[in-house]
Amino acid sequence: MSAEHQRLAINYKKPIPLEQWGPYLSERQWGTVREDYGYHGDAWGYLPFDQSHYRTYRWGEDGIAGISDYFQNLCFSVALWNGKDKILKERLFGLGNYEGNHGEDVKELYYYQDNIPTHYYMEYLYKYPQKEFPYEDLKATNRSRSMLDPEYEILDTGVFDNDEYFDVNITYAKQNSQDIFIKIDVTNRYDKPAAITVLPTLWFYNRWVYTPDEQKPTLTLLNKTTVKAYHRRMGHYYFYFQQPEDALFTENETNLAKATGAANATPFVKDAFHDAIIDGAIRKKLRNKKEGTKFSPVYELKLKGGETKTIYCRLTNKVEDKPFNNGFENIFAVRKKEADDFYTTILPGNIPDDLKNIQRKALAGMLWSKQYYHYDVERWLTTSDGITPVNDGKKTGRNNDWTHLKNQDIIAMPDKWEYPWYAAWDLAFHCISLVMVDPVFAKNQLLLMMREWYMKPDGQLPAYEWNFSDVNPPVQAWAALEVYRIEKETSGTGDVVFLKKIFQKLLINFTWWINRKDRKGNNIFEGGFLGLDNIGVFNRSHNLSDAMQLEQADGTSWMGMYALNMMDMALEIAKHDGAFEDMATKFFEHFVLISEALNSHSLWNEEDKFYYDSLRIGDDAPMPLRIQSIVGLTSLFAVSIMDREVFERLPDFKKRVDWFENYREKNNLFWPNEEHGDGEEILISLVKKDRLIHLLHRMLNEDEFLSPGGIRALSKYHAANPYSVTIDGIKYEIQYDPGDSTSNLFGGNSNWRGPVWVPINYLIIRSVKKYGEFYGDHLKVECPVGSGKFLNLVEVSKVLTDRIVSLLALNEAGERRLYGDDNWFYKKPGNEKLVLFYEYFHGDSGRGLGASHQTGWTSLVADLIGGCEVKKEEWKEGTGHEIFIDDDEDDG
Repeated sequence: MSAEHQRLAINYKKPIPLEQWGPYLSERQWGTVREDYGYHGDAWGYLPFDQSHYRTYRWGEDGIAGISDYFQNLCFSVALWNGKDKILKERLFGLGNYEGNHGEDVKELYYYQDNIPTHYYMEYLYKYPQKEFPYEDLKATNRSRSMLDPEYEILDTGVFDNDEYFDVNITYAKQNSQDIFIKIDVTNRYDKPAAITVLPTLWFYNRWVYTPDEQKPTLTLLNKTTVKAYHRRMGHYYFYFQQPEDALFTENETNLAKATGAANATPFVKDAFHDAIIDGAIRKKLRNKKEGTKFSPVYELKLKGGETKTIYCRLTNKVEDKPFNNGFENIFAVRKKEADDFYTTILPGNIPDDLKNIQRKALAGMLWSKQYYHYDVERWLTTSDGITPVNDGKKTGRNNDWTHLKNQDIIAMPDKWEYPWYAAWDLAFHCISLVMVDPVFAKNQLLLMMREWYMKPDGQLPAYEWNFSDVNPPVQAWAALEVYRIEKETSGTGDVVFLKKIFQKLLINFTWWINRKDRKGNNIFEGGFLGLDNIGVFNRSHNLSDAMQLEQADGTSWMGMYALNMMDMALEIAKHDGAFEDMATKFFEHFVLISEALNSHSLWNEEDKFYYDSLRIGDDAPMPLRIQSIVGLTSLFAVSIMDREVFERLPDFKKRVDWFENYREKNNLFWPNEEHGDGEEILISLVKKDRLIHLLHRMLNEDEFLSPGGIRALSKYHAANPYSVTIDGIKYEIQYDPGDSTSNLFGGNSNWRGPVWVPINYLIIRSVKKYGEFYGDHLKVECPVGSGKFLNLVEVSKVLTDRIVSLLALNEAGERRLYGDDNWFYKKPGNEKLVLFYEYFHGDSGRGLGASHQTGWTSLVADLIGGCEVKKEEWKEGTGHEIFIDDDEDDG
């Protein structure tokens, strides 16, 4: 057992199985809904980046490469100054939703290099230009670009040309859970000398301003290299640092003069370090101050071309006479070795080094994305931030009906800059990756969304903070089964208690869906479904008139999948607890009725051999919306294989299934696909075999869904064949956009028309593989269509996996698809192993798009890579699959 596994085993026995210190600090607190106290619900405008350095936050803190305790009482991060910027580089910069031509976007170069579940070892790389940071250029150029243009990124500005920048590598190594060593390596990548100021910064989250009875914590200078931190809830901590050029204190309080025009009581405000470092105006006052709530030792480094200098700090709850004793640096090598041992234990060793690097960085990025999230909606609605009074616009606006929601937890975020908040369906995918490294945390994350301070009393799960009432695909039951399966395969034991807990809560959520999203009670579902809304001809998240009803093929398919997942969960639990046997029957019957609705109503189009949404207007016949998109492929997700042993062990379930089948057959009613294999297995699915073949024929066609990097969200067929429909005299139209959407119909970040999404591809791959495990060589399809090559469906799932992995893998030229025209930068010495995990990928080229650090659901590549033998072949832009993956044949 590795040292990290031993630490995890100890943590798992705690009431809260969580490390006290971790990367829980957000990378963007500004521009979030929870910091918006304005009248109009304009979160991006209420607290923009330009005000973030001088206004105190209400619900959390942010910083670069930061850490905090799990209640974010005390925070640490690194601030920088290149001698030219007008502000210190304290937090990451990016464009707000209406500033970018394709919505919000971070404009920085930073990389999650390594991490392990207990955070005893963490690495983070930040690249800081030596020229003035191009804030205004990035704003102005993006503002001038249309939606037909690509985003203007920081590499486009030229500030990283000629390697004129610093690499700032921040590494954390814990001695124990309350003793953290910090190493800051600063490298001048330029060939000429350059200067940089480094401010390792320690501060307290400001609760005292908003909670009058909260005792104000203190940071106190004990000597030239030691600060004592005291917090009522944490006790004493000591911050040790090497001799600096200066040591500055201030208060983490709003600069009212800048925020409101009112006079400041003292010069000791949140942004005082900016003035002290950049123009020196109040530096002496801050130097003479010996305590406060924000502190930085100041290091003014001058580096020769190519030179590296190192700064060490230590944060501990113990008094240390010699905090940096002889050989202390070895802690970093020891913890790095332990991290290597941990990943060697959990990841396969029979794959190329590049894929090992991708896999490890995917998991490290997921662990770096764990964030403290604090949001009490009731208090947010009824109190002020000290700048804007409580107002009716806010009280009756966003999320006003979620007053029960009181969140204060560590949650795996989609992305700590662009999405520094949880999203229920994103989190379900995150847990598939997290279970590989920390199964207890993964299970607790899924259960957390079901707790009474998250789930609404009526059973609805909170979607995300921009609108908790939005509807996400119900993938939690599927994720719970995947987490259960992966842990059982890894450890040999399945956590049935976890399944019971989540099943009971999902039962409430499933009932909410049945009662709220099936308007006519005919098992046809609607509700928008974030993640698929923008591949419709109009915004499906908006309410239609009472005379219209949108019958959703994907909504109905998601619910069929949900019912089948709940049945599978109940059957697994029933093997250990017979009280759940009749619940399996309940959900099997739900599945049958939903399957009937999908296949017997107007959602299947016999002419096109595809599932479409259908629009009903009044008493008119339903009108199919003939858009070939992922909407029509979601029907593949509902598939299950049952062993005949299940029927033998659960006779009541068998009796009820037999009765229901006989009844429906006698009455000429629909019966879902049920096939018996050669052995003792039974396949149950939404899609009958002939329709499955038709769907696969479209999906595996490179002129339609199949791209070099995976399955597109919208078929390429619509590039030459746009689809339009006229409703009430208004014409709606959709066409294939392989990258960022050229329509602003769905808001600023409407990037869903044609790209490749890893989570959707993961669902497709898992489902196709399951079909293949049942059919074996009895069912082969041409893949790709027109190639003359026929594969069974397990082999097809491998081809699809190949294409997803090829988005990130190095080709023979040393380039990665996802970097596109930026490969020049990532081929430079020292940058070759840097990997970003984008939100989605261009449907033709595979270029990374959207949030550049949404490791969240894109980290699923770690599971796809896992367990495979891989042989790399040369690939070129626009070709077919490039990496051959085979579980059975060796590399030779």
